[in-house]
Amino acid sequence: MAATRCDVLVIGAGAAGLMCALTAGQRGRVVQVIDHANKVGKKILMSGGGRCNFTNTGTTPANFVSANPHFCKSALARYTPADFIEMVERHRIAYHEKELGQLFCDVSSKQIVKMLVDECVEAGVQVRTDCAVQRIERGSDGFHVQTTHGTFFAASLVVATGGLSIPSLGATGFGYEIARQFGHDVLPTRAGLVPLTLSGTHQQRLADLSGVALPVEARSNGMAFRNSLLITHRGISGPAILQISSFWQPGDALELDLLPGQDAEQWLRAMKRERPDAALRTVLAEVLPKRLAQRLCEHWLPDRPVKQIDEPQLRRAAALLAGFPLVASGTEGYRTAEVTLGGVDTAQVSSSSFESRKVAGLYFIGEVLDVSGWLGGYNFQWAWASGHAAGSVA
Repeated sequence: MAATRCDVLVIGAGAAGLMCALTAGQRGRVVQVIDHANKVGKKILMSGGGRCNFTNTGTTPANFVSANPHFCKSALARYTPADFIEMVERHRIAYHEKELGQLFCDVSSKQIVKMLVDECVEAGVQVRTDCAVQRIERGSDGFHVQTTHGTFFAASLVVATGGLSIPSLGATGFGYEIARQFGHDVLPTRAGLVPLTLSGTHQQRLADLSGVALPVEARSNGMAFRNSLLITHRGISGPAILQISSFWQPGDALELDLLPGQDAEQWLRAMKRERPDAALRTVLAEVLPKRLAQRLCEHWLPDRPVKQIDEPQLRRAAALLAGFPLVASGTEGYRTAEVTLGGVDTAQVSSSSFESRKVAGLYFIGEVLDVSGWLGGYNFQWAWASGHAAGSVA
């Protein structure tokens, strides 16, 4: 097979890789993008229920998890949600805000992929799918990358391979292998933004409530997220749980405020005054899903008229409603995780250019790095910002 020469070779045709490629191409660089999958942007296509939550207008460095919380600041400041929205509007893609600054396509995530591909085409970028990397070497003239499509010679090599999340879409740890090959440290990885599993008593008592959803505030390790919770056959999910999962690990305490925004003790006292003859399960069913209210009174709370609940019982019930302790056994793992926590150590990568501090011309962007966003469009904004930063210099 013939050798292909280029200025920039990007491994990975996902959000970060395509953004990097089109940015470099717009600078007049000769850019090639390769991906082992059969189509580009697979995670973009499935995100947001097929509508792609492509950014969050409220993005700040505080919305990211990393061993070095300062690393993401430079790139996020230089390529903002407004910058990406400008491109979306230029391509006449209709979008809407769902909640908390989350922007979604009105029609389909396919529009975001088409926009990125169209920008790549306009910038002269060539994208190849079904192209697996077999070997990477560094020579005096740059990088030699042997693939199933022949050998590529590139002055700059950009690793945009993502993390381990959702292997059914082609996710692998290949980017970490490249990092280690060139002397980079990779921080321990685990699934983030992922449903939690229950076992034992909690699982037995809650499993048949699968499908029940309610607003909660989930708390663990000093972090708290108020949003909805969904009970599943195997445990708990929903935005509040996905968010807290990135801060919780097995063995850590996890508690739920089942009446977020209300003072549970004041509410119980008001019920005792105003509805003394009503059963606790009855008044609870007016502020919680009925089946959950009944289950709480079967196993955790006094199952009697509220007037019969004495002072110590009332305080215990209030404490339980405000901080329901849930013992999660683990997570659903990478199979359903939206992000991979951990990754290439940012201490060995420039926060402005994303170039390796160990190997000139080698870049790491997107999810392969030890930077993970919260749920709600933040991870896409990180992909756009890190891709743009590398593409501006590679």
